[in-house]
Amino acid sequence: MILVSSCLCGEKCKYNGGDNKNEAVMTLCEREPHIKVCPEVLGGLSTPRVPAEIIGGSAQDVLKGNAKIYTKTGMDVTAAFLKGAERVVSLLEHYPIEKAILKAKSPSCGKGKIYDGHFKGCLIEGNGVTAQALMNKGIKVITEEELI
Repeated sequence: MILVSSCLCGEKCKYNGGDNKNEAVMTLCEREPHIKVCPEVLGGLSTPRVPAEIIGGSAQDVLKGNAKIYTKTGMDVTAAFLKGAERVVSLLEHYPIEKAILKAKSPSCGKGKIYDGHFKGCLIEGNGVTAQALMNKGIKVITEEELI
């Protein structure tokens, strides 16, 4: 069973109220048992919402309480991101999840590259909070960009 970012399946849960529908992901989901998740919505954030980025460290630092996630307007949304990650990770107790296909570059779901915390569109090495939490539990995480 795979976890999939809801926005990749066409659900309008992206920060701007849109989606990130991806045909390769949709095709895979037709063949594989899957669970759709949006950690940010599961954490209690609304759609639409102000964009957010990790500031002051890595996703691992956020999970350890040593970095934060702020919106572009300066609101601390760390607790919501942590709650969303926790809720996604809790699915591992109930389902035989082996892999996750998550949204690239997201502060929740990104793997390998995320935005740098300055809200200027610059990417740095790193993972999103939920992606990191899943990897910490041994789940293979890839992004939609790796399906192509």
